[in-house]
Amino acid sequence: MATNPHLDDRADGRVALVTGANRGLGLEIARQLAHRGATVLLGVRDPRRGSQAAEELAATGLSVAALPLDVTHAASVAAAATEIDRRYGRLDILVNNAGIAGGFTGPPSAASVDDLREVYDTNVFGVVAVTNAMLPLLRRAPAGRIVNMSSEAGSLTRNAAPDSWFRDYNAIAYQSSKTALNFVTLAYAKELRDTAVKVNAANPGFVATDMNHRRGHRTVEEGAVIAVRLALLGPDGPTGTSQDDKGLVPW
Repeated sequence: MATNPHLDDRADGRVALVTGANRGLGLEIARQLAHRGATVLLGVRDPRRGSQAAEELAATGLSVAALPLDVTHAASVAAAATEIDRRYGRLDILVNNAGIAGGFTGPPSAASVDDLREVYDTNVFGVVAVTNAMLPLLRRAPAGRIVNMSSEAGSLTRNAAPDSWFRDYNAIAYQSSKTALNFVTLAYAKELRDTAVKVNAANPGFVATDMNHRRGHRTVEEGAVIAVRLALLGPDGPTGTSQDDKGLVPW
């Protein structure tokens, strides 16, 4: 029996899709979900790397498979949804993990619209595209779960605090994309509040990944915990929240 009344410790029989899952945090989220019994599809842009990652996990006895998916291309998203429908007829868990920091590192006054668009295409528009494509499959599941990988760097409350950890961090493209993603999370939670589908934002903390050149102080194993927890929420679990592994994160 699960020790947390809002959490199912096992995911036996569930089908999960994790985007951006061929490495780093996405791969670890996939591993932890598969370890709990889920069949996990690794959404990957590069089929070769995706197949290699899936084979490595499968070699340990886990039920995983690579699924070609570029969240910025409509045809790729549609094809992925069609393939999941063909194989399983439903989707129990969607983890929107694919994300980029973008190449722009200057002050907001030097940013161009294209600098923001580059990041929003993946971090915001890609999430909307994938969620909309997968939602009919999630509605067919007994208890669909959507987890959007956000960041406390997108919290307006924490950024506005005089003693904020982000006082000297002002990455307009990346941070604002995560702020936008937070509302995207709320918007879907509101639409789906009378259904069995729950939608939440996961904040993994400053995880050492290729995206931050391994500067993070948390491991991928630590960062994946909150995503897995939200993916396995029981029927009494929350929806429309932003959480890290310590609890609620202010918007």
